[in-house]
Amino acid sequence: MTQQPYSIRLMHREELQIAIAWATAEGWNPGLHDAECFYAADSTGFWMGLRGNEPIATISAVKYGDSFGFIGFYIVKPEHRGQGYGMQLWNAALNTLSSRNIGLDGVLAQQQNYQKSGFHFAYRNIRYEGVSNSEATNHPGVVELSTIPLEIIAAYDRLFFPSDRVQFLKSWINQPDSVALGILQNDILAGYGVLRLCHRGYKIGPLFADQPTLAEALFVALQSRVGAGTPIYLDVPEINRAAVNLAEKYQMKRVFETARMYTQACPELPYDRLFGVTTFELG
Repeated sequence: MTQQPYSIRLMHREELQIAIAWATAEGWNPGLHDAECFYAADSTGFWMGLRGNEPIATISAVKYGDSFGFIGFYIVKPEHRGQGYGMQLWNAALNTLSSRNIGLDGVLAQQQNYQKSGFHFAYRNIRYEGVSNSEATNHPGVVELSTIPLEIIAAYDRLFFPSDRVQFLKSWINQPDSVALGILQNDILAGYGVLRLCHRGYKIGPLFADQPTLAEALFVALQSRVGAGTPIYLDVPEINRAAVNLAEKYQMKRVFETARMYTQACPELPYDRLFGVTTFELG
């Protein structure tokens, strides 16, 4: 029997659901509406490897601005692993980001393989799992994020990300089955967070705030918007001790971790104010 030829091409929008489904099968627990938001970030950033007409491998190589990129969704169907298909797709994706600083969140077991492609370890991100309760914050500064102009939200978000991502942000903070809240100090935005429905429970991400007390107020407000006992996840950069303390204060348990890696220097961001990663797939 003749082996089907292997080819690599951009995904169509509807094909991004294949990557989402495979990520779910891997236990990564993506959001129900992630595909629409991710595609808004960069419609030319999602790639697929096929044998004949059969999709067997996926990867994302999303471009932000002129100088930053992020790799995610690197998945090969189990029956096709170890045959070089993934590496061909990996190299093709990296080539589209060649002049940029590239980031990724990789499982720790693959760290050495990523190092061979020029990635350097920066820090660990820890996924915490807990459950919601009925407690609501009484902080007077918590507001619906929709009451704040997008340009103010985007300017605040830019402090925490290596490049502009306003197209992604517009979709992310307005997705269905989600809650987006901000927190004000002296009528100035001092933090915001998003809670979104995932295949299991809800994830909070991002969670940015100028002070730990503000991050906690946002966290409590977000988790109170779903029924008590619902699984809640928060992806925490381990280098922010206050973020780790927040998760542990609410009896959240470590369930997964990644190695955040970059091809160039780790971006200089205010990690002491970064309490929750937006997403492991897009940074």
